[in-house]
This record gives sequence, structure tokens and C-alpha cells, in this order.
Amino acid sequence: MVAALPDPHLLTSTGASDVKVSNDTSPHAYAGRVSDTGYGDFEFERRFWVRQLPVELLDGAPTLIVQSYYLADEGFAIRLRAQTSGGSPVLDPTLEPLAVLDAYADLVDFCAITLKGPMNAGTRYEAEREVDVAVGIEMIRRGGSRIVKTRHSSWLGSDGWVIDTFGGANAPLVVAEVERGGPVTDLAIPAFCVTEVTDDPRFSNDALARTPYGGWSRQFEDELAARGPRFLQGLGHNHLEGPGDPR
Repeated sequence: MVAALPDPHLLTSTGASDVKVSNDTSPHAYAGRVSDTGYGDFEFERRFWVRQLPVELLDGAPTLIVQSYYLADEGFAIRLRAQTSGGSPVLDPTLEPLAVLDAYADLVDFCAITLKGPMNAGTRYEAEREVDVAVGIEMIRRGGSRIVKTRHSSWLGSDGWVIDTFGGANAPLVVAEVERGGPVTDLAIPAFCVTEVTDDPRFSNDALARTPYGGWSRQFEDELAARGPRFLQGLGHNHLEGPGDPR
């Protein structure tokens, strides 16, 4: 067996002359290490389950997104995405991803392939490269596990938010997401965000492509009713807004 080269994401340093290589490559160990290093590309986000989205937050020019996951295993994923630049019509939520892609292929103007690592407290490795639109569309048509969603964008307080309304087998799921250039701390959480799902692996897009929300939505609602809302701790102060608070 050929020994693998040390991955810089798996290095921990205790000094300039004392570098240790970890042999633990489990997803949980990986996620814990990468969030503490300065290597690579990372996204910093928090995600929330939405029961009812205020009408005023619906974007007049939403973005249509179809994604296909060629690999999705314990948080590691290879994803192809096709999307429009906005101005897409409101989708019939019963339409499946391929039907949507075929109907709106002429509006797609961006495709990318992305590698992702497991989420850890709102931090996830992500490396993305843009690809030719025609090639990207054909690859999505030919394989992978797919999802479709419409993305609305809104500026709330000091943060830009995106709200994804899912179609196909994931309808009627709505997820609100805020992303920053660093850890998302001291966040003002809008009242429409019922509970946080950042660290719930079931709500990652790669998991939704394999196990759609429609099949376990009732189970989740029962869980939520039994335990109540939850929000990540250890990321500063969560400012939970009430229904009447200004946005």
C-alpha cells in the first residue's frame, strides 16, 4: 500500500518546529480540525428552518437553482450546480428537478462544480470552480441525486440573508441562511426563523438530495413540538427577534 501524502488540513501545529500529523480521518475528527486551521477555502454560515416566510421578503427576481450530487457521504460532497441570475418565475413546487432544468435551461447562465467537507458549528470546507454552462447542464441531466429550489435574497439588519424554497420531493421545505466572511457570531435572528438546523445533517442539501424532506417532515415537526426550538451556543449572543421587532 502506498502511503498518502499528509493533507495540510489534517495538520496541527504546537510550534514552528513541532508539527503533528493526525491519523484520525473520521468525518467528525476532520470537521473539528479544519475549523481551527487557516488552510483552504471555507464558508461560514448558519441555517434556520422556516414555517412561514413573510410575503414582503419574497424577492421579485428570485434565482432558480438545480443541483446534482455525484457524491454525498457523511458530509463530504461533490456537487454540480446550475442557476439563473434571477428573474425566474415562481415555480410549481410539485415539479421535479429535471423537469425544471429542462423547462428553464435557456435561462441558466452559471454552472459550477464544488467540493464540500462536513459542517462543524457553522464552518464548512468549500472549493468551487465555474464550468461551461452547457457541460454542467448535461452532467446534471446524466447523473447524481438532484434537488431544485428557488432562492430569495433580502438584507435584514447588518446581514444579507438568502431564503431557499425547495421543490420536488423536498417541498414544502423553506430554509433561511446567513453567510459571512468569518464565523457568524452575535447574530440577530429574525422571528420567522423557528429553529436552527445548521448542525442538523438532515438539512444539508446533499442529504436532502438523498433523503428528501417530504418523507420525514412530519417526524421533524413532532420532534420540534416535543423539544422546542434550538439555537447554536458558543457563537456569541443570539439576538432572537420577536414578531413585532423591526427588521
